[in-house]
Amino acid sequence: MKSILVCGAGGFIGSHLVKRLKAEGHWVRGVDLKYPEFWETVADDFVIGDLREQSICRSILDRRFDEVYQLAAEMGGAGYVFTGENDADIMHSSALINLNVLQACRKRNTKKIFYSSSACMYPEHNQLEPDNPNCAEDSAYPAAPDSEYGWEKLFSERLYLAFYRDFGMDVRIARFHNIFGPYGTWDGGREKAPAAICRKVAMANDGDEIEIWGDGKQTRSFLYVDECIDGVLKLMESDFMEPVNIGSDEMVSINQLAEIAMAIAGKKLRLEHIDGPLGVRGRNSDNRLIEQKLGWKPTQPLRDGVQKTYQWINEQVKTN
Repeated sequence: MKSILVCGAGGFIGSHLVKRLKAEGHWVRGVDLKYPEFWETVADDFVIGDLREQSICRSILDRRFDEVYQLAAEMGGAGYVFTGENDADIMHSSALINLNVLQACRKRNTKKIFYSSSACMYPEHNQLEPDNPNCAEDSAYPAAPDSEYGWEKLFSERLYLAFYRDFGMDVRIARFHNIFGPYGTWDGGREKAPAAICRKVAMANDGDEIEIWGDGKQTRSFLYVDECIDGVLKLMESDFMEPVNIGSDEMVSINQLAEIAMAIAGKKLRLEHIDGPLGVRGRNSDNRLIEQKLGWKPTQPLRDGVQKTYQWINEQVKTN
């Protein structure tokens, strides 16, 4: 049994990670500004605390943990990240969290730490063609992310690697590509595309119109949360220290994602394309490196994950 700290344990991925770690028999402390919104935490100890405060980080790390998973960040979907209205909060809060957590880990001699980076750190100029994006790990430089969120993720990657070089921290870094599933934010402006589309479809009547930002031809890949955690744990078990993609390589357009959700719901809806924050034109996880180094690749078709997510969101719509 390991002693494990999960930072961001009240969030979507963090709460799923806590559940998996507990199922594997570990002792888990979670920390976040809030408890998980849609289910009870199963952490042995859950602390409500602000990791932007050094004193909180020192109190949370009151012992030497076997592993730390750092997923806490200021974030949201395109409607939050790409408007430009939240850039200062995104950069300031997330950078403070990473600076504080790393320093507290070093002082407690907690060496092994996972950091959740993002595919948003890849250069915008490599993602202008919706059908041919380049998100190979070695394409990260020369750096040119399309958002301040991406710039902060890139800075923090370098921060973790600097702590590895200078202090011997045993770091693992994953660049997540659009993780989705049930028990996550599905309305309010911070939700990701799969949740937003599932909500719109669930709330619509057959023959209605739903809104899609842009022309809907922008492409993405989406990874179901259980498979994301499989990849994270596989990475932590390995000795691979370079940043690596964790995502699906099943690329679809946003229009196609909407069609999948409509087919699951058994509804025929019209798509109204409107102006909205979009991000890059195309993005897809390049999984060659992680398959080569870790032997990991996702196995679940996108439709299966969307079906589970739609069923859960449809229940939320009916009961709210």
